[in-house]
Amino acid sequence: MRNAVLVVPYLTAKTLRYVKALCELEGVRPALISSHDSESLPDGLRAEIAAFVQVENCLDAEELSQATEKIASQLGAVERLFGVLEQLQLPIAEARDAAGVPGMGAEVVRRFRDKSAMKEALRDAGVPCARFARITEAEDAQRFVDEVGFPIIIKPVDGLGTRATWRLDNTEELAEALSKLSPSKDRPWQCEEFLVGTEHSFETVTIDGRHVWSSSTDYIPGPLEAMNTPWIQYCVVLPRETERLDEFREVNQEALDALGMKTGLSHMEWFRRRDGSVAVNEVGARPPGVNIMPLMSAAHGVDFVEKWVRLMALDEFDPPQRVRAAGSAFLKGQGQGDRVVAVDNLEEVLRRLGDAVVDVSPPRVGSRRASGYEGEGYVIVSAETTEEVLRSLALVIRNVRVRLG
Repeated sequence: MRNAVLVVPYLTAKTLRYVKALCELEGVRPALISSHDSESLPDGLRAEIAAFVQVENCLDAEELSQATEKIASQLGAVERLFGVLEQLQLPIAEARDAAGVPGMGAEVVRRFRDKSAMKEALRDAGVPCARFARITEAEDAQRFVDEVGFPIIIKPVDGLGTRATWRLDNTEELAEALSKLSPSKDRPWQCEEFLVGTEHSFETVTIDGRHVWSSSTDYIPGPLEAMNTPWIQYCVVLPRETERLDEFREVNQEALDALGMKTGLSHMEWFRRRDGSVAVNEVGARPPGVNIMPLMSAAHGVDFVEKWVRLMALDEFDPPQRVRAAGSAFLKGQGQGDRVVAVDNLEEVLRRLGDAVVDVSPPRVGSRRASGYEGEGYVIVSAETTEEVLRSLALVIRNVRVRLG
């Protein structure tokens, strides 16, 4: 039996799916580290957990390593320690190093979390990516602009997706951003060349350094454009066709090798420029967000939560075949207010979509305006062809309106 520990800061409906998947694995003693207490677990799951340790802060590597050692004292050596969230990856890796747990250590994981270290590793390996510079003072940013020109992107070196990411188009916007951000050696930022083209993701399963399976999605439009343009509704499409996997696979694998990916599911964002060339944007050594996990489940006829947990706990993955297309339309509020006051046409659109609907998270009247480009809710659809999925998504974003007031 393998002792596998899942780090789950909060026990919510979504995270409990991962807990349940771990408990259902044969050959595993499931253990949990959480900031919630064990009473937050449903009775049936609580009885399945072999060890449970509550910590104050799941982002504290020392607390995680102490909790891991406590579990080891109860069950024997911990053989796997993992978690879903991007913010958890580095403290978990540091805890692995401290507690002697197999898996990717902090030196490797830091290259996935630190945008400058990531781009340096990619550049040194000859992987195409945007030009960049680590910014610790205003003069660094000006030198970068002198080299590449406007527009540029500025973001935290350890940021998540497009959160706290800005496009800057001129000297005045740069000066305003630097005044607000106050870059320093203790709080560096990163400037990057603004890439123009279509944006995509590439998800890859790697086992002991071998890349055994991949999937890819299209972002319509790119996340930064969706974030900065209030009226745009954002979609993610997982096409039925698989030709792009062969087109980008070599660059994807070169990037993962350069970063040191060992075992896990990675999420890479990349651009295809107008001239047909490609460039890697960012890479995460964890499951993807923006509903890509349920899209992969729908398109391949499997449960990717279960498959990821099995991969992390047992190093096992049975590659599925793509049998459908899938897509997610994010419902973004319109208007100047800070709360949802009405949701128009959602029920009628869902009725028209019928069996194509896989999942719905309806915006709630009275809820606060969302801060991210994903908006206040979503609709996930699936169909036999990509064209059918695109038509379904168009029906959603053209007819459903979330009004803010």
